[in-house]
Amino acid sequence: MKFRRTLNIPERLRFYPYKPPFVEAENTTKTARTEDRKAVTILFAGDSGDGIQLTGSQFSDTNALFGNDISTFPNFPAEIRAPQGTLAGVSGFQLHFGSVEVFSPGDQCDVLVVMNAAALKANLSNLKIGGTIIANTDGFDKKNLRLAGYVDVQNPLTDQSLGQYRVVEIAVTQMTREALKDFELGMKEKDRSKNMFVLGFICWMYNRSLNRTLDFLNEKFAGKPDIIKSNEAVLRAGYNFGDTSETFTSRYDVKPAPLKKGVYRNIMGNQATAIGLIAGAEKAGLELFYGSYPITPASDILHELARHKNFGVRTFQAEDEIAAICSAIGSSFAGGLGVTASSGPGIALKGEALGLAVMLEIPLVVVNVQRGGPSTGLPTKTEQADLLQALNGRNGEAPVPVIAAAHPSDCFWMAYEAVRIAVEHMTPVILLTDGYVANGAEPWRFPKSDDLKPIQPNFANPDDYKEGDYLPYQRDERGVRKWATPGMTNLQHRIGGLEKQDLTGNVSYDPENHERMIKLREDKVRRIADFFPELSIELGEEKGELLILGWGSTYGAIRTAVRDLNEEGYKVSHAHLRHLFPFPKNLGEVLGNFKKVLIPELNRGQLRQLIRAEFLIDAQGLNKVQGMPLRTEEIKEAAIKTLNA
Repeated sequence: MKFRRTLNIPERLRFYPYKPPFVEAENTTKTARTEDRKAVTILFAGDSGDGIQLTGSQFSDTNALFGNDISTFPNFPAEIRAPQGTLAGVSGFQLHFGSVEVFSPGDQCDVLVVMNAAALKANLSNLKIGGTIIANTDGFDKKNLRLAGYVDVQNPLTDQSLGQYRVVEIAVTQMTREALKDFELGMKEKDRSKNMFVLGFICWMYNRSLNRTLDFLNEKFAGKPDIIKSNEAVLRAGYNFGDTSETFTSRYDVKPAPLKKGVYRNIMGNQATAIGLIAGAEKAGLELFYGSYPITPASDILHELARHKNFGVRTFQAEDEIAAICSAIGSSFAGGLGVTASSGPGIALKGEALGLAVMLEIPLVVVNVQRGGPSTGLPTKTEQADLLQALNGRNGEAPVPVIAAAHPSDCFWMAYEAVRIAVEHMTPVILLTDGYVANGAEPWRFPKSDDLKPIQPNFANPDDYKEGDYLPYQRDERGVRKWATPGMTNLQHRIGGLEKQDLTGNVSYDPENHERMIKLREDKVRRIADFFPELSIELGEEKGELLILGWGSTYGAIRTAVRDLNEEGYKVSHAHLRHLFPFPKNLGEVLGNFKKVLIPELNRGQLRQLIRAEFLIDAQGLNKVQGMPLRTEEIKEAAIKTLNA
């Protein structure tokens, strides 16, 4: 097997070097008081056609470049184009940024930016008492109020119902049109730019430069100068409105966070997964083949991998989920790294072929970006309800290692870990992420190639065998067989889904052989735990009253809750599982060091069931299946209740 070059990062993937921030001064006509804030949570909300996700992501990138620690939570409507102005069509983007460590997108927001009445109605409960509402008054006309379901066309901006909040009214649509009055654009085209007005105003409000967004516009619309100029005009109009209006006398300053020096970029979970897969393939010296069928929220992995043909990545959009995984299995049989991804419904369709990969004992990485179920369920909402499916969702005894990513940048490391396990132990591996971490973003300190552990494929050497001597299911001390690919001299062998005879791989119906092979495959997977790092306490004491044990995307909310609880004097610790099957070998010891265990999950208690069965402890659960992530306050309340029980 010819190994390829080591990992080199192309220019377009390089990260922002961290350095003392510099904000370019804008022309000012008034002096505004600047107030310091350690952290701020902003929720942008509006119709799915209002550019809410773009506004949020651009302001996130601006703050990441500035040096803030950030965490984001995009929240999409399920309908492709729900009726405008209705609650079903509301799109949201929550951003938590600060000069301190940020682990989650925050619970309730400090600032709620709404483009219409429906956005306000859908999200008002997420705003802190005393928080600020920035409302586009043009989205509160009679039609929008009626579509949002306000009784008798009541207007919350004028009926005194928002007295607990600071309300800032801005005629965003009207001022966007005014800024574009000299442009030869239709009214619909002009109105599409109103998100740039909001972005400009928020940049003024938090003392941020427009440069990052201006660079984005020039890159995205290269060759379309009219679009660039019109968006720039509206962006600057929003900034200048804040700068000149006498209504706003305060700006806010959120200083950079004390991040480790290095090269950073703002990264989303699906992007991190894709780059981790590329890094793993490069380190293993393998060609990466990705067979996929589009499905929310996993499709962006395909989009990201398709951009990196310079690494020899080959992407294939198959006609269905079954063809996608079968093509990936074919790639692995041929000596490449086969990868496929989907969400729960697609993983169900891949089940039979995944069993084939178990029988063949070849490397395969399967990514499940979980979403709300069952069936089509909640396509754009998050959930952690596929854990038992990952462990047991195949016919027969077909054990597969299962691992999970904890936050967006962790998707890189766990994708890399999935490649390592698959390649070095000759097995399919399931990597669990979910819609929350897949679409969320945070700063990522990019590793150098030398920082990544080597990955050693277990290829058979043709020179070690004479014709007829090769035994394809002969195992080493780890229970791992050699990897022989088509065309290797003297290494011909039989493949297929029928049971293998031990050592030879020939078809066998012998009952005792079948049981022996079942045990050998299971033993190989369980031995992989010998190569896992021990489970460590993320935060808190090694022994104590209460351990909060999490997995997957509950990480940020648990860590924040435990930090707050410790500051309030409670003896609480946090451990987080990334290896779910097999478990880390010291998990039982860690659990035994605490009087009580609480397991928060976005399901009905799947990890809790496994922990209770394996370790016979009375673990308690905090379970939520609303398509929304757990909040810090929910975990704090459950922890205090568990301690007092």
